[in-house]
Amino acid sequence: MVFKRLLGSLGVGAPTVDTVLDPAPVLPGGTLTGQVHLKGGQADFDIEHITLELVARVEAEHEDGESEGVVVFDRFTVGGGFRLGAEEPRSVPFRVALPWETPITELYGQPLGIVLGVRTELAVAGAKDKGDLDQLTVTALPVQEAVLEAFGQLGFGFKSADLEYGHIGGTGQQLPFYQEIELVPAPEYAHRLNEVELTFLAAPGGLDVILEGDKRGGLFSSGQDAVTRFTVGHHDVRDWTAEVEGWVRQLLDHHATYGAHSAYGHGTPYTDHGDHGDHGHRDNHRSGPGVGTAVAAGAAGLAVGVVGGMVAAEVVDEVGDFFEGEDEEEDEG
Repeated sequence: MVFKRLLGSLGVGAPTVDTVLDPAPVLPGGTLTGQVHLKGGQADFDIEHITLELVARVEAEHEDGESEGVVVFDRFTVGGGFRLGAEEPRSVPFRVALPWETPITELYGQPLGIVLGVRTELAVAGAKDKGDLDQLTVTALPVQEAVLEAFGQLGFGFKSADLEYGHIGGTGQQLPFYQEIELVPAPEYAHRLNEVELTFLAAPGGLDVILEGDKRGGLFSSGQDAVTRFTVGHHDVRDWTAEVEGWVRQLLDHHATYGAHSAYGHGTPYTDHGDHGDHGHRDNHRSGPGVGTAVAAGAAGLAVGVVGGMVAAEVVDEVGDFFEGEDEEEDEG
């Protein structure tokens, strides 16, 4: 999806910009490539800089309700310092590295409802205009796919995915938001868990997998949350189904061990299991808010993602609405 529009704040006869991303999905921590196509206006212009912004639609929870907003999570200057002649066409190629924590927007080609974009800012003669916004598609790292596929093999179902504003306590999280993938528990665990929320925090050296389990309340007890963290390498070779099954059991054991000591919503026990599973320390629960959204699409061949009720077109509509809303805000400005 590419939007070409006149740089309105620069006046009539200004250059136009059209950023085209290379079509292949990129990986978290991978290289995003493409071209910024410029077309000169009615006179010569000095192009001071061309900057790309990575933006995400993020949800936040407040005391008075919930809200959505656009967060810029990285910026790259990819060109500038030249004069663009009247009606002169010029293309500026770029190669930029995505942050390792960039959320995944699809699995096996199926969209998850996560909205990311690349916004182009052109600075000309002291004036700036964010004149082009393009959809960014990010696919899962191999180890992320392996973990999700293992959940699917265990009978967990995909419910939804969203981006939550805030930080997860006790982690090295870099971005101002994190991705939550909500899973419906397998029948084997349904009597003990309402859902499992999964977050990946990737880094150059490996991946933190944070699991949060929403425990079902009994007749004389209320439901509670527990959180565990596991660290894996990008190139680990494991029996992932057995590994993830062990994680789920540790999450349930964590309920049994600590459940009586914390009330829901007042700080939840947090255990870091590292590479070998059980050398934990307690830390604070997620300091960021939690808001659920249900824009889900199936991932063919992956039990975790087979949800037939939502189709890709609905996700595309959401992406389009997001981008159109951005343009309207700029026009009003």
